[in-house]
Amino acid sequence: MSSALATPTDLDEAPVVADPLQTPATSPAPEVGPATPGAAKRAGAVVGPVAWRILKPSIAIVAFLSLWEFAPRIGLVDEVFLPPFSTVVEAFLDLAASGELGQHVSASLSRALIGFFVAVAIAIPLGIAIAWYRPVSDFLNPILELFRNTAALALLPVFILILGIGEESKIALVIYACTFPILLNTISGVRTVDPLLIKSASSLGLSSVRLFQKVVLPAAVPTIFTGIRMAAASSILVLIAAEMVGAKAGLGYLITASQFNFQIPNMYAGIVAISVLGLSLNAILVLIERRLSRWRV
Repeated sequence: MSSALATPTDLDEAPVVADPLQTPATSPAPEVGPATPGAAKRAGAVVGPVAWRILKPSIAIVAFLSLWEFAPRIGLVDEVFLPPFSTVVEAFLDLAASGELGQHVSASLSRALIGFFVAVAIAIPLGIAIAWYRPVSDFLNPILELFRNTAALALLPVFILILGIGEESKIALVIYACTFPILLNTISGVRTVDPLLIKSASSLGLSSVRLFQKVVLPAAVPTIFTGIRMAAASSILVLIAAEMVGAKAGLGYLITASQFNFQIPNMYAGIVAISVLGLSLNAILVLIERRLSRWRV
């Protein structure tokens, strides 16, 4: 009988057999609660200003285009002289599809860029020399004061008489119009560099060339680029006016020819093309300025 009874030791050593009908116990899954109101408020506080910063510049443009679209349709202005914006867009697309718009944009852009880059090549070195060397400033300042107050378009007849009615007079007019904004801002940018920066660099033993290259020019870049952006806008404005006189291609010619032929939507399409071209040039210059001024961040 003693052998039939299991001892406590035997019970401890016997394997435990799981009951197949019994579901094994599992640990409860963690409960996922709803997002806290504080996190939602913080997210809204971040997204709201960002969205407003993106949308705010577009509000005035959308309002202007809406007014342009509906004012002729409801009779506020004569639709013949101010067609709806959608009609202008159709004319713009038709001109682009036919290749005519591309030819005029190419002609205007080539003239503007040639004059603009020549002006940059002249005005920046000259402005640096005037700002950095007092004798040069004393010698050139009177003549600069004379010509900077003479409007570029007032000299258009002079350029036409001297250079003819072809490309040379138009490019020369662009050079003249672009030179002074770049020149004056270059002079201002170089002269207003913090003197403490110059003294600190001089105390480190930098030569005049290295001082100018490493300290003065980088500090003057924002002011110089302000003049460059103003010059880019001037290059388009004066060129369009010049193209209205004696040109056979260009956006100015497109606008004038469309007006004479009473193709009013085409005329406004040329004006829109000028705006797009100017905005594109300004955006490119802003990107270049930011790249050259990253050290200021």
